[in-house]
Parts: sequence; structure tokens; C-alpha cells
Amino acid sequence: MPDTFYITTPLYYVNAPPHLGGTYSTIVADTIARYKRMMGVDVKLTTGTDEHGQKIERSAKAAGISPKALADRVYTQYTDLWKAIGIEYDEFIRTTESRHDAGVIELYTRAKANGYIYKGTYSGWYCVSCEAYAPETDPSTPANCPDCGRKTEWFSEESYFFKLSAFQDRLLEHYEKNPQFIRPQSRRNEVASFVRGGLKDMSISRATLKWGIPLPDDPTHVFYVWFDALIGYLSAIGFKSDDAKFEKYWPAQIHLVGKDILRFHAVYWPAFLMAAGLELPKTIFGHGWWLFKDEKMSKSRGNTLDPYVLNEVFGSELLRYYCLREMVFGQDCNFAVDAVIQRYNSDLANDLGNLLSRTTAMISKYRGTIPEPGEAKGDAEVRELTQKVIGSYRTNFDDYNFSRGLENVWELISRVNKYIVENEPWAIAEKPAEAKKLDSVLFHSAESLRLIAVLVAPVIPKTAQNLWEQLGLEGNVADVRLQELCWSRDLVGKKIRGGASLFPRLDPKEVLKKMESVSERRAGAPSAPEAEVPAPAGNLAPQITIDDFSKVDLRVATVVEAERVKGADKLLRLVVDLGFEKRQILAGIALAYQPEALIGRKVVIVANLQPRKLRGLESNGMIVAASLGPEDKPVLVGFHEEVSNGARLK
Repeated sequence: MPDTFYITTPLYYVNAPPHLGGTYSTIVADTIARYKRMMGVDVKLTTGTDEHGQKIERSAKAAGISPKALADRVYTQYTDLWKAIGIEYDEFIRTTESRHDAGVIELYTRAKANGYIYKGTYSGWYCVSCEAYAPETDPSTPANCPDCGRKTEWFSEESYFFKLSAFQDRLLEHYEKNPQFIRPQSRRNEVASFVRGGLKDMSISRATLKWGIPLPDDPTHVFYVWFDALIGYLSAIGFKSDDAKFEKYWPAQIHLVGKDILRFHAVYWPAFLMAAGLELPKTIFGHGWWLFKDEKMSKSRGNTLDPYVLNEVFGSELLRYYCLREMVFGQDCNFAVDAVIQRYNSDLANDLGNLLSRTTAMISKYRGTIPEPGEAKGDAEVRELTQKVIGSYRTNFDDYNFSRGLENVWELISRVNKYIVENEPWAIAEKPAEAKKLDSVLFHSAESLRLIAVLVAPVIPKTAQNLWEQLGLEGNVADVRLQELCWSRDLVGKKIRGGASLFPRLDPKEVLKKMESVSERRAGAPSAPEAEVPAPAGNLAPQITIDDFSKVDLRVATVVEAERVKGADKLLRLVVDLGFEKRQILAGIALAYQPEALIGRKVVIVANLQPRKLRGLESNGMIVAASLGPEDKPVLVGFHEEVSNGARLK
């Protein structure tokens, strides 16, 4: 095992608040970092935000703020969430930091000096959302983005290019010689197939964009966002700002990324590093997606889950445990609230919580301190299983197989619970002649819990520390070295502290009720969407300036889907076509309009309204309506002339 271990999450794009996918990546990275630290390794965990690019520039303009102000706002949301769910990162890199500028310029300078940068002209269909060109280049045939499916825009501009084509053979050779470079294997095969299909030189600068890092030798251009962002993995650990730190931790042992951005990390990134003469990371791991009813979560589908809500409703420990136990790392997995509740009640409340509470209660009642073991039925089997579990757990965690590693631990928890039932300590406590047998049951149960606390510490650190302290132990459970973990008698004589139940059972109805309440509060919305209907005429709002009005982005759209929201009398779920994208919007107009009558109708929406959740669905905009009569009946805004989708109202 290396003396140092450098691990990174993706640098999260600040066009939107944190989502479940990024939260999962970061929980995994934090778990690996905690595990490696408990193996005695010097770990450096980097996370961060990707803050440049056309999408940020446009989003900020639509919101009436500067790109930096938008980036600052979302950056804070990430740091607040990471703190709430217990992420212990070592470096947080923002691509707007001066230390990052220095790293980007240095890598570019080296690649250019080595002959891999040249100036040219690029034309093609460009997806602003993904900040990438579509493969088609015929200006007469509009192309949809191959990644997100949105319509693209035709761009033709002067650009600096990176000679990606020069690295096709070198990349394929590296994949072949280093089978652990791209994981899992299925993704390695996909990437290799893409590279064998031929690599084209890629544009790495934009002359039409101002929100970015200027090229050192041509400041009329700024770096393309993907060239810029990837270098954050270097600048975070001192590339061109702290040589000693950089030499200590680079290359990264693992980059954790979602499979949707694997190509950027497994093709473009190693080519950039090769061009600059830098060592490549050891592993790029493209993990799977969290799905909702077998569909990828996305804002356009309205099936996203807010990690702030999940954390407030379930708590960080359950969220961490569920993500790592439920998903086989590398594969897709459905996220279901009922499955979270089931995991909690079964694994944490019934199994682990019950084992802790019954063990501490019996020791406190019968002995007060943890006794010397005697001999009871199943003692040897429990001891042998603990050593086996420790070995299996380490093997699985070393291979990033967290779900299986936790399964190993729960095999031990289940066996110890069974061991207690088999020996019936509550019965033998009434028999003085069997005192040593009782001592053995109490000791073996407590010692198993000590080992379990250490094993779960990387995943549920607060729970592990609580277990540790209830057993009467001092210090931090995370200071235990996993490679030295084994059965011992160190607990003998420790006074049980005990404590409140770690995992009171969850009531599914109460959980769903709380989720809806927290979601609505997070969205800043009332329980029903009457707020979408303006106040009656005559009650004028306070005066605003033209600058205030310019912040509201009113757009024309066509309703393409409409249906009632189950359990909500006033609410309709609409999907509207803005021309450049489709949006889901929830509108409180169900008493005034039949869903089928709205299909094909032109409407006006507030397009830059912050998303909110109602009835478990995300609303990404607001329908504009007038109110009619004393009942405030909503009347949708419309047009006499034909107006194209996406047209802005001024």
C-alpha cells in the first residue's frame, strides 16, 4: 500500500445546487479517505467547484448577477452540505482561485512547448448545457446533443486546439498495460472502443467568452471549461504553487466520477497530462447513477431528490449507510424512500441498534463493568467469525466493494444477536452456578461490538464513535489501525456508559409527511401553489426599477404534456417546450383548466425562477396568469400572433 493516497471527487459545476449524484460521489470519496487513514496512510482528499464557462455566464446574466456572485452562492451550498453530512475533505479547489490559474497556465505552456497546441478555426453544433460540440458539423443539419439531447447552436470561431489525435495509440496502449486505470471493466471497454473509433483534435479556447482564464499568450481567448476544470486536480495540491506538496501527493490514486463524465477523465485528461509530461492517475472510477423508478434522475424529468432534504429527514448517518450499502459501486441503483426506511429499521434499528442496547443494558444490570470471559456456547465460533469478517471487509474495501464489505459486518452482527439468543443470558443470570457462562456472553457481545464500531467507522463515523463511548472506551475510534484490528481482552474492566437508543424505528407515514414539509420549506413555497396567481388588480406591489424587472426572464413556451398531480386538487404537472429545452412546471390551475385542453397551448413562464418541490415533484419555473373575479380564477397569458418558443418578453 502506498504511503500517500490522493483521492478526488469531480469538481462540481456551479450552474445548479448540489444533487444526489454529486453527494454520492463525495460520500464515497470521504469513506475511502477515512478507511485509508485508518490503514495508517497519509490521505489527501480533494473536492471543489468548476466555476467558469458559457453556461455560468448565461445563467448569471439571466439571474441579474455577476458570474462570480453566482459561483459564490453555489460554492457555499456545497460547503454547507458537505459539513452537514460529515465530509472531511483536505482541499477544496475553486477554479476561480489564483492558485488554479497558475496551474492551468503551466500545463498549457508545457503542452504547447511540446508541440501539442495550435491555432485554428472551429465550426460545429455546440451544446451550451454540456459545453461540448456535437459530432455532426454540417451547418444545414441541426444536431441534438448526444449527451443530454438538447438542441445545439451553430458556432464558428477562432480557437486554439489540442492535438488529441496524436494520443490515440498511446491511450490504447496505456489502457492495455494498466487494466486498473479505468474501472469498472465494462466502462474500460466502452472508453477503449470510443478511442479506437478515432480521436479528433479538440478546441480548448473560446474567443466569444469572457468568463474564464485568459490564455497567457493570447488574452483575447479564455480556456475552454473542460481544459480548465480538469487541471483543478493538480492545482488543489500545489501544482505551480507548492512544489513539495505536489510531488508528495501526485499522481492521484483514484479519481471518482459519474459515468456520464468518464470520457472527459479517461480520454482528454490523460492526454493533457501526457502532453505536459506529467504522470497519470492510477485509477479513474466511473460509478453508476442513482435512478428513480429505473430512470436517471434529472431536473428535466422532475425526478430529482434534494440531498439537503434527505439529510434533514434521514440524517447523515442513514444517508451515508444507505448509499454505500444499497448501491453496488460501479452499477446503477434505484433510490427509493421506502427502501431507505427498510434499511434503517432492519439493519440499523433491529440489528445493530438492538445488539448495542441489549448488550449495554445486560452488562449494566448484571455486572456494571465488562467481565473476564468464561465459556459459553458459540464463543469460539464468534471469535473465528470476527477474524474472518475483518479480513473479508478489508479485501472488499480495498477493492471499493463497499456494499459487500458492509454485508460482511452485518453477517457478524446477525451472528452475535443469534449467539445472545442461544445462550439466554437473562435466564442464566438467575443461576449463580452459571456466572462464568454469563460473563462470557457479556464479554463476547461487547468485544464484537468494539470490533464492529471500528469496521463501520469509515461509513457511519458518528454512530461508530457513539458505540465506542457506550462501551466505556476513550479516544477516537478512527484512531484504531485496521491492519492491527483483532480479538482482544482490552475491554475487561471497562465501565459501560450506555446511552440513548441509537436508532429509534422510523414510521413510513411520518417520514413521508416530513419529507413533503421539508421539501416545501426548502423551496420557500406554501403547501399549495396559489402563490402563482397574482394579487387582485388595485393592490399594486411596491414600485421597482427597470433593473429589477430585467432580472425576471419571461419566456414563451408550448405545453406538450399536462396531467393532474395525484392527491392535489389544484395542481397540474406541465411539461413545456422552450425551444432550446423542455421544463417541468407545477401550476395551481387545475380548477380552471382541464389538462388535455392545455396541450399545444402557448403560455408565458418565468424561466429563471429557482426550482422548488411540491408533492415530491420539482417545479422548474412558473406559469404567468391573471386572476378573474372574486374567486381569483387563474387566466393564462396568451398571444393573438404566432410567437416562437423561447421568445423573451420585454
